[in-house]
Amino acid sequence: MMAGPLEGVRVLEIAGIGPAPFAAMMLADAGAEVLRIDRLGTETWWGVDREVLRRDLVNRGRRSVAVDLKEPAGAEMVLKLASSAHGLIEGFRPGVAERLGLGPERCFERNPGLVYGRMTGWGQEGPYARVAGHDINYIALSGALDLIGRAGDAPVPPVNLVGDFGGGAMFLAFGMVCGFLEQRRSGLGQVVDAAMVDGSAVLTTFIRGMKEMGLWQGERGQNLIDTGAPFYEVYETADGSYVAVGAIEPEFYAELVRLAGVSTEELPLQMDAAHWPAMKQRFAAIFATRTRDEWCRLLDGTDACVTPVLSMQEATEHPHNVERSTFIEVDGVSQPAPAPRFSRTPGAVQMPPPVPGEGGLRALEDWGIGSDEIAMLAESGVIEAR
Repeated sequence: MMAGPLEGVRVLEIAGIGPAPFAAMMLADAGAEVLRIDRLGTETWWGVDREVLRRDLVNRGRRSVAVDLKEPAGAEMVLKLASSAHGLIEGFRPGVAERLGLGPERCFERNPGLVYGRMTGWGQEGPYARVAGHDINYIALSGALDLIGRAGDAPVPPVNLVGDFGGGAMFLAFGMVCGFLEQRRSGLGQVVDAAMVDGSAVLTTFIRGMKEMGLWQGERGQNLIDTGAPFYEVYETADGSYVAVGAIEPEFYAELVRLAGVSTEELPLQMDAAHWPAMKQRFAAIFATRTRDEWCRLLDGTDACVTPVLSMQEATEHPHNVERSTFIEVDGVSQPAPAPRFSRTPGAVQMPPPVPGEGGLRALEDWGIGSDEIAMLAESGVIEAR
């Protein structure tokens, strides 16, 4: 198999949860060699045996060394690893890496060309910088959460896709790759400050633009693409399943109306928002007359922009996803394939997720740590590598 576009790039990941590991996964999927520094002595994870980490898919594609970072010898070993890395990713609260002796200044002393990626919710400064939070808090403060939900209802948290992964991990991965490109020109590294509140704010740029143009005037759930319009909505079918409708353009809407069997007598103009509530009721009644699969058989291959709302399991079995290999199986576990796709240097899942320390012995040797030092650190309980 050909190597991914990031072949030859070495990244050190100081383990955390959520967006930082996902960014590391994306880099590994694209061919980077990512070495994960796990916390030493973690026998359980959220109350379950740590063997469950073999199913923690965001940790795929890298080897692991478990390290006691509070021990000076452990921090020193990480600094040695950083000296030969192109990038480092950490997801601590501001100031924690510095207290461990692993902040940017210490790392730059060893490796001036290091791209040092920092993943936080609030950023490295500001009144909230050291305050606890989660995805829901970050997207609330950025204005993203207020956009999501139905008219008259409270905002609906979109699980943790917008803050953790869209506004966090994706921006960190993008920032790291930008840093690598600039590093090639200057030979110098820099800090990438990726904050979920910043990233999720950027994700609202399109909606802010629509508002500035006068195309987003109503409250939540009353606009073109937030379930306000009858042609951009989810409808329940006769079997209790759902279909998603996204027929925005006039020609697509005309196809939807024709194939759904909507009576065209005195049909209001598509963009006449005053008639949207009544049209939603008409569409709801029509979609309730057939099952989801019956609608799909009728509408598949048309421009009516109607698709089934699939469960995660159903998504792996849909013919379109099967033909494109959108989902793959690694060690018997179904999971999304790396994306995006590259024609000449395709990415790949390099290995399944490790438990802490797995693959670490060979990794340390590959990264230039001598066998005597590895043995000494292991015997003194500073690291676990096998």
